[in-house]
Amino acid sequence: LTEVYSSSPALGRYFRSAQVMKFSNESATVFYQLEFSVPPSTEEFMENIMNPEFIRNILRQSIYDED
Repeated sequence: LTEVYSSSPALGRYFRSAQVMKFSNESATVFYQLEFSVPPSTEEFMENIMNPEFIRNILRQSIYDED
């Protein structure tokens, strides 16, 4: 996760850390926490760049690019 987000053109400058909070071998589920340091934000910035769906799509794209 650290490499994915720190190398992202869209989020790399804001990314600070990634931490696995919980991992389940049974269901192959990982719960993680991402930390970003953002400038004094505007509503537009938070809605567009820090949108949870946008952040998930960065990870999805990285996974697709590996295949």
